[in-house]
Amino acid sequence: MDLYFSPMACSMATRIAAYEAGADIRFLKVDTKARPKRVEDGTEFLTVNALGQVPVLRTDDGELIVENPVILQYIADRFPAAGLIPPDGVERRKVQSWLGFIGSELHVGAFTALLNSNAPDGAKAFARERLVERLAHLDAHLKGREFLQGRFSVADAYLFVMLTWARYLALDFTPYPALTAYRDRLQTRPSVARAFDEEFTLFKAAA
Repeated sequence: MDLYFSPMACSMATRIAAYEAGADIRFLKVDTKARPKRVEDGTEFLTVNALGQVPVLRTDDGELIVENPVILQYIADRFPAAGLIPPDGVERRKVQSWLGFIGSELHVGAFTALLNSNAPDGAKAFARERLVERLAHLDAHLKGREFLQGRFSVADAYLFVMLTWARYLALDFTPYPALTAYRDRLQTRPSVARAFDEEFTLFKAAA
């Protein structure tokens, strides 16, 4: 399998999941600042994904899978022994709900504006207000819990990336002690620490 990624982008969640699963995966870095965007092997990235967005996963069968929650579930299902998502039933739907929440309420609903230098101030202020409410919701849910739902799942991998972005924006986490403790626990998890260290090194080199 090949994962097209950009350092410290949401594609880092798939890197975490791959390390959790012990997956044999090749990482292909995409230069999203180049015009046109290019893969490190010289391929024009728009030929891989017409929207120019990472992540993209090329399976062993040659299928191209896009959209982070879909890729994460594919990895989880491809390597069931890792237990990254329940196989079916209520518990699976709970993890899927968290993937949806993270993707819509945090990633698109808040960080898309907050991390976009071209976003107007009004949009950033609105996104920050929404983010405060969503972080409070997560903090309340995580009190007395180690992970979002039972054991470590692909939803935790995705959420960790969002919390990394929040730290990059220097958001005040004082009001969220449970969420802060959760973030710090995940940071020490071997798969998370490895993925973060590798991607942060690449991110700094490209800055």
